[in-house]
Amino acid sequence: MIARRCLPLIVLLCSLVLAACGGESEPEDPITQVPEAGGLQQRIAEARDVRASDFEPADGRTFEEVAKSYGAVQDAAALATSVFTTGQNRLAFGMIDDEAQFVYGPSAVYVAPARKGGRAAGPFVAPADVLVTDPAFRSEQAAAESDPFAAIYAARVRFARPGPHRILTVTRVGEQTVAATGSVQVTSPKADPIPDVGEPAPRVDTDTLATAGGVVERIDTREPPSDMHQASFADVLGEKPVALLFATPQLCQSRVCGPVTDVALQVRERYGDQVEFIHQEVYVDNDPAQGLRRPLSRFNLRTEPWLFVVGRDGRITARLEGSFGLQAFEDAVKTAL
Repeated sequence: MIARRCLPLIVLLCSLVLAACGGESEPEDPITQVPEAGGLQQRIAEARDVRASDFEPADGRTFEEVAKSYGAVQDAAALATSVFTTGQNRLAFGMIDDEAQFVYGPSAVYVAPARKGGRAAGPFVAPADVLVTDPAFRSEQAAAESDPFAAIYAARVRFARPGPHRILTVTRVGEQTVAATGSVQVTSPKADPIPDVGEPAPRVDTDTLATAGGVVERIDTREPPSDMHQASFADVLGEKPVALLFATPQLCQSRVCGPVTDVALQVRERYGDQVEFIHQEVYVDNDPAQGLRRPLSRFNLRTEPWLFVVGRDGRITARLEGSFGLQAFEDAVKTAL
């Protein structure tokens, strides 16, 4: 295979660290709505259709051997998730080439303990997930067809034990490959303070239009503001399923938070009669200097955006961190139905 140099997807990485950085007919399936600009639709469709057989099997090789076989750029993986525990995890990433263009194609991930001679596991397939919503749901901070990236890749990977791990992300583009390595820290579930699937969600009041005195701009930096502020999370917890989204579309240091809020609105078009959709802003008075709003502190969050889907019994059925598109959001909502 011919390797092609890649650049880190900094716009996604910056979003991970708060301190640093109409009608009666059934709506169309949001997962099928993909950009239609200059062949982009076809490329994204191809990036969704991925099989493990598209990639080299690890076959007991070391991480270094697998990375070398792809000509991977060292320490340039553009990861869009940062919290990992032992067991199965969602690992999201993007891939940009040396012309600053998002690379669309079948993608996969390899992982290995970060020690010399650590054996690689994989490939774990990473289908593309669309970030671009239908025009009716797009804000000024939305992802659009003209953006460098209009989708995100995500794989389900399993870590056997805590500690540092190496990551290899690979995207095939015809006969070429774009590959990069990176590092993540894996902790035990007991050491992860963020509520996880199966655990009860913290009962906390979220901001509502009423508590904002009717001034929605106080509790929503989206342009225009969303209408996902009707109910407080504490009031509906245990009464009906909830999709609770922590995001700050305007103050996020990338364009990730705007797209995920738009995605929430599009998915709500289908599931809003069954699930309460709540958008919670991140900073007190929308000012990063004043710290995090109380709901984020109660969920022990230090990055954003995050989505928590909670069942009627008050327990978390799904959680997503970082960048996630229409498919991931809808799949998460379905876990509570």
